[in-house]
Amino acid sequence: MAGFDIRDMMNDIDEAPGKVWFWDLEKAVIDADRCVQCGACVAACPTDSIGIADDDLPTLVKMCTGCSLCWDFCPRGGMRHEATWKLDDEHHELNGNGHSSNGHENGNGDGNGHGSPLKIVGNNEAAGSIEGIGRVHESYTARVRDDIPGVQDGGFVSQLLISLLEADEIDGALLARESETESWKGEAFLATTPEEVVECAGSFYNQTLALGHLDFKNYDLPPNPRIAVVGTPCEVEGIKAMQARPWNWGSSQVEAVTLTIALLCTKSFNYERLMLDEIQENRDVPLSEVGRVDIIRGKLIVQNHDGETIFEEPIKDFHGAALKGCDECADFMGHAADISVGSVGSDDGYSSVLVRTDEGLSAFEKVRDKLETRELDKPQALDKLDGLDKKIAFKALKRAFDPDAPLFIDYEEHLENYEGTELAPVEHEAVRF
Repeated sequence: MAGFDIRDMMNDIDEAPGKVWFWDLEKAVIDADRCVQCGACVAACPTDSIGIADDDLPTLVKMCTGCSLCWDFCPRGGMRHEATWKLDDEHHELNGNGHSSNGHENGNGDGNGHGSPLKIVGNNEAAGSIEGIGRVHESYTARVRDDIPGVQDGGFVSQLLISLLEADEIDGALLARESETESWKGEAFLATTPEEVVECAGSFYNQTLALGHLDFKNYDLPPNPRIAVVGTPCEVEGIKAMQARPWNWGSSQVEAVTLTIALLCTKSFNYERLMLDEIQENRDVPLSEVGRVDIIRGKLIVQNHDGETIFEEPIKDFHGAALKGCDECADFMGHAADISVGSVGSDDGYSSVLVRTDEGLSAFEKVRDKLETRELDKPQALDKLDGLDKKIAFKALKRAFDPDAPLFIDYEEHLENYEGTELAPVEHEAVRF
């Protein structure tokens, strides 16, 4: 189907300078198969003109005004994703204490009187760089003391959210839970009780366009809700960027997000290609027989409901099911988050926990006494996978990677960088009326 290009409809009328339309985002990201399904464009649209199509991709649902915000906050479009890694520093520099709970102007205090400095962890040669594990207050290998049904990798995230709900520190947590109609497909869901958090335990490896669900209109919440978001690094990047540049976000309550938890991530997958094609069709495993799906030590592991392994294969065998835009992401570590969590770097049954910000440390204090903690088992494993992830990203990116560069990338600059490559915007013949 031919696309719509507003410039071709304007005839000889000069376009206002600087406008970027949803159709530009569509050509450069969605049609170019670079969309990572984070939902940032849905959240950023001030007129609620962008929705989610049946194919789980952003789509225009009413008139585009050309405000450019969908382009600006897309981590594969106009948002330089690596520039979000230092946005918390900007808050402290510009606003004194920013969102910090302790009022330290440089953001280096831990917010709880322990005096632990903000430090850089990893194999860094350049002072002040945020490579490797990145800036953290504290880092641990951890697991919950008491079992929580259905959790993976030590249950840290579930216990953290339960503790915060019980302490009335948050009003809800935006998570993923299984679709009622499609087996093993994660869908965005706001858990507002400990029981609902437990229901969402476990992992799904498809994106849920989580940021497209920040309107909270179907939930019974107080007027100024406090929401934790558990998501992929790109989703957290979108939240941090929008919060650093406050605007009218339409129905999306971006300002309600008070805690971000990033899941360590090398790539996300397309649900149909991974679960239906690769697992059910190509490996003859009915999804009704699947009790657990996990990615550990570079392998995709599928188990039945009795905990027996049906198969495990190198994750590289499933590369064709991955979202192509993930190749351009260098943020395996979730640098922009308040807390980063994953299984890499810790023994089986434990989580690697990186507490990055004052907000993250304040939240961690609510769960500390419910955890078994020790120093990270294998920080070198985190560094190794981070290095591999960056190597792939630097090869895939058609622009310079620069955490110190401006947050936004002009559309014309994007065209210059991607022109003539396999990731160039997809041009369509304009529809004429």
